[in-house]
Amino acid sequence: MNVETARAEVFGDSLACEEVRPAAFVPGTLSLDAARAACQRGENLLRSLAVVEDSRGDDGEDHSANDLALHRIEAKLDLLTALVASRFGEHFDSRRPLRWSARGACLDVDDAIAPGTGGALRVQPSDWLPETLLLPATVLASVAHSSGQQLWLRFGPITPALESALARHLFRVHRRAIAESRRIR
Repeated sequence: MNVETARAEVFGDSLACEEVRPAAFVPGTLSLDAARAACQRGENLLRSLAVVEDSRGDDGEDHSANDLALHRIEAKLDLLTALVASRFGEHFDSRRPLRWSARGACLDVDDAIAPGTGGALRVQPSDWLPETLLLPATVLASVAHSSGQQLWLRFGPITPALESALARHLFRVHRRAIAESRRIR
């Protein structure tokens, strides 16, 4: 499969986000039970991230004393989470350029992996939480790139609930990127 066909299948008309994230493709066939468990765990992780991230107020708003106290508690929890994450940071994947949608991903890797290889994309979806998301995937294409290889991955089998949670997560990432670009201007 060529890059254009892979791009159409992976991104098509869905929202895609470009990030630099701790990520890796882990080759190997997942059993049906392992794939189901990964989907359930992934859905729970993304829903929990959504609850936490959506509950945080915009910094530009006026806050009451209770809101400020809550923000201080959140900041302390963020610092504690970052401290714990730093203690285990050497166990995480390297940060890599990643373009992903709810349907698949394009990941820069060091070595070529043959198209048709099954496995999973392992990615840390949040900077502040040292937890990984495991998305069953198949390599559609492996293309030489300036710094190694680009793998084009198609997610599946994943549940509709996980696909929906992933689409909502990527929408929040996209929304934050737009807000950040407006702040910079």
